[in-house]
Amino acid sequence: MNTIDIEEKFELPLAPKRGINIVRGRGANLWDDNGKEYLDCGASYGVCNAGHCNPEIVQAMCQQSDELIYVSDVFTNTIRAQLLEKISEITGMQKVYLCNSGTESVEAAMKFARISTGRKNFIATMRSFHGRTMGSLSLTHKKKYREPFLPLVPGVTHVPYNNIERMREVVNDETAAVVLEPIQGEGGVRIPSDDYLREVRKICDEKGALLILDEVQMGMCRTGSFFAFEQSGIVPDIICIAKSLGNGFPIGATACNEKIKVTPLSHGTTFGGNPLACSAALATINYMQKNNLAKETKEKGEYLLDLLKNIKSDKIREIRGRGLIVGIELNTRVGPFLKELMERGVLALPAGSTVIRLLPPLTISRGELSRVVNTLGDVLG
Repeated sequence: MNTIDIEEKFELPLAPKRGINIVRGRGANLWDDNGKEYLDCGASYGVCNAGHCNPEIVQAMCQQSDELIYVSDVFTNTIRAQLLEKISEITGMQKVYLCNSGTESVEAAMKFARISTGRKNFIATMRSFHGRTMGSLSLTHKKKYREPFLPLVPGVTHVPYNNIERMREVVNDETAAVVLEPIQGEGGVRIPSDDYLREVRKICDEKGALLILDEVQMGMCRTGSFFAFEQSGIVPDIICIAKSLGNGFPIGATACNEKIKVTPLSHGTTFGGNPLACSAALATINYMQKNNLAKETKEKGEYLLDLLKNIKSDKIREIRGRGLIVGIELNTRVGPFLKELMERGVLALPAGSTVIRLLPPLTISRGELSRVVNTLGDVLG
């Protein structure tokens, strides 16, 4: 049997497969086992912002794996300490909890919010996606993810995204936290109005609620700043980080300000903050800072949007984007177009049934972006 057949036989059928066997990656490119090259405009769901197999990150991980791969966080460790300090530096937060994924980061944020405020309830938004474990799934809005697992964690209210009046109506003295994505990715690349996060911040302050920002997909330079919230001029109380924090190696973080008060053993993790993951994350952040990747991303994003707006197609309803996350909303379902793009060597993602999501590695070149747009023009035209 070939690899595809083996996975089909032995793996639980949870992930819809694309039908190609990827064996190698470098920069913005992936190759299958037949040697066919693909431009990766999904960055494997936004986890390879610094490019596949970035040599500096690979070198750091190889060195660390030869020294120490794992030790429990009941012991201090030099590389972990350096990463904690670095995350505090880039977020402006005072304390950091290290875990293994985005959904774990959100779960921790929910627990920290409850224990710090003494309150039980949360406000999240429609079209949101925060993860698939039971707490983060309770914040996630899509029925297809939620309904098979009801009942979920109680006390979560969903309101329309970017609707400040509705938010003002529901936040009260029983609200532990408002949980938001600064830009909704899975929900269709929805960008809020300029004052939305500022107004939510004011409401939280007035009502004594915390503001949790889920930067799992938008963080790590994706939108043209290290974190998307920086562009709104506000500071949240908790920031959830993952995906590209380790440039593809599993690691997550929950960064907290001085309002967050926890007690020993109120939460914990076995593998979170292991030295190998920390080496990947520290090397990733250092690479992004050294190469000013946020500024590069902002400029490339503007270039990409300009190119996309020149596509002549009656199938395109709207193009939305910031930095190198772009949603191309069509007036029809995107499935057939994603398949045709793949056949032509471009891998893209859906964001709902009618939106093509472009989420390339931030190291992608302008020439490669031009090639992506030309292929999109052919497919959509």
